[in-house]
Amino acid sequence: MIEHVYRRVAASTRVSRVIVATDDLRIATRVMEFGGQVKLTSIDHQSGTDRLAEVAAGLTCDILVNVQGDEPLIDPRAIDELVAPFSDPSISMTTLYRRITSPAEFTNPNIVKVVLDRAGFAMYFSRAPIPHQRDAHAAWPPQCAHVGIYAYRRTALMVLASLDRTPLERTESLEQLRALEHGIRIKALETQYESIGVDTPADLEEVRRRLTAAGRIH
Repeated sequence: MIEHVYRRVAASTRVSRVIVATDDLRIATRVMEFGGQVKLTSIDHQSGTDRLAEVAAGLTCDILVNVQGDEPLIDPRAIDELVAPFSDPSISMTTLYRRITSPAEFTNPNIVKVVLDRAGFAMYFSRAPIPHQRDAHAAWPPQCAHVGIYAYRRTALMVLASLDRTPLERTESLEQLRALEHGIRIKALETQYESIGVDTPADLEEVRRRLTAAGRIH
C-alpha cells in the first residue's frame, strides 16, 4: 500500500520530493527496498501533522503536502489542486472535499464531514452528520466529505505542531480541528478525484478490487 501511495504522489506535477515519514522500521525497510526516500521519526507523535513537522524541521521548502499512507487511490491531480492556492500569500493551509451522494456516507463515522463558509474555508469537521437539517422543508446545503490530505506553508506547519492538542481534536480524533480551534484558517477545495482511505477490511477489499480493475495489481 505504501508503495502505491508513494508512486501516485510522485506523479504529481507540483511535487519535487516525496518522503515517507514513519516510526516503524518494517515500513522504512520496505520503502528502501522499492527505492523510495524515508525518514524514521519519533514514536511519540499523536498525529500525522506532528510527524510531518519533525521531518519539515530539516527541510527548506516553503510548501509541504501531507498524504496518509492509507490512500493508495490518491490521484496526482488532486495533489496539484491542493497546492495551487498557495499562489495567494494569505493561504497557509489547504485541504480537499468532495460531494456526498449516498445517505450511508453521510451517517458513516469513518467518513468525515466538513461544512464551509462562503469563501471556501472550513468552518468545522466532524464524524457526525453535519449540518443537521432541523426543518425538512428548508433549503438543504451540499453535503461534503473531507478528503484527508493537506498542504501547509512550512511556517504554518511548524506553528501548528507546536500547539497543544485541543478538546475538539481529542473528542473527534481529527487533527485538523487543532488548526481551527487555534484560529488557523483552512482553505477547502472541491475535487472530483475520488480516493478511499483504508480504515476497515471492507475498504481494503474495495481498494484491491479497483487496483486490480485498473491493472495496478494482479
